[in-house]
Amino acid sequence: MKHDQIAAERRTVLRLALALGAATVVHLVSADPAGTPARPGGEPPAPAAGPPAEARARPGAYRLRPMTSTTPPRFRPAAPPVRTRPFEELPELGDDALVLTFDDGPDPRYTPDILATLRRYGARAMFFVCGEMAADHPDLLREMADDGHPVGNHSWSHPLIPGLSRGAIRDELGRTSEVIEKTLGAPPLWYRAPYGAWNRNSFEIGASLGMEPMAWTVDTLDWTSPGTDTIVRRVENGAAPGAVVLSHDAGGNRSQSVAALRRYLPGLIGRGYRPTVPYRS
Repeated sequence: MKHDQIAAERRTVLRLALALGAATVVHLVSADPAGTPARPGGEPPAPAAGPPAEARARPGAYRLRPMTSTTPPRFRPAAPPVRTRPFEELPELGDDALVLTFDDGPDPRYTPDILATLRRYGARAMFFVCGEMAADHPDLLREMADDGHPVGNHSWSHPLIPGLSRGAIRDELGRTSEVIEKTLGAPPLWYRAPYGAWNRNSFEIGASLGMEPMAWTVDTLDWTSPGTDTIVRRVENGAAPGAVVLSHDAGGNRSQSVAALRRYLPGLIGRGYRPTVPYRS
């Protein structure tokens, strides 16, 4: 989003979002086969640490496919089912896999450094972009896609979705999808509600636009600027098979998020984790 978050206001919104209900796991994903980073020295990954994955739910009527810059123009996957809860963790990606995600960008002050760090370690991540930021920085969207990072929809202006009418929700999501498709040649296949605040209208409209909802299991709370050490510790402690890590590359001063990624990414890879991304087909 274009303006920095006000901490007190965001805490109030987050408390409201939590009151709307916690997310559960829906298992319908596979890992991007090209999303395995190399370990320092070329060694094979070690066994992953963390608790075992939960039992898998019955898969739905369609599979998952990667979204990259090579996706054919005007690609339209089958509309997904209307969810009642978002994906929260993705244990079907494998015992050594986890997913790094970044919200609110792209921001030319921080996104390039995050992309450079991911590129250095051969890691993939998901970027949930705000339409107003994406429209101003299409070059960064293209850089994300060129590096194989799925670009998801995070609304146009980062509003509290349950407070909007159906028409306003469609406008927030639709305008952002249009910018992404115009820039990358394909619409986004994933979306994330600002503040993690979902409602039935958002699930229905997101599905009608061909998108699956993605939440998270590990919240770094990096938007509170808790310190680089704290962000690193939260990621390392929360790492587990299929975990989805929430961080930010915009919406405020994200220098701590950039510094933390430089530390925890090689550490996770050294522990045998494979930062990857889901794909749809």
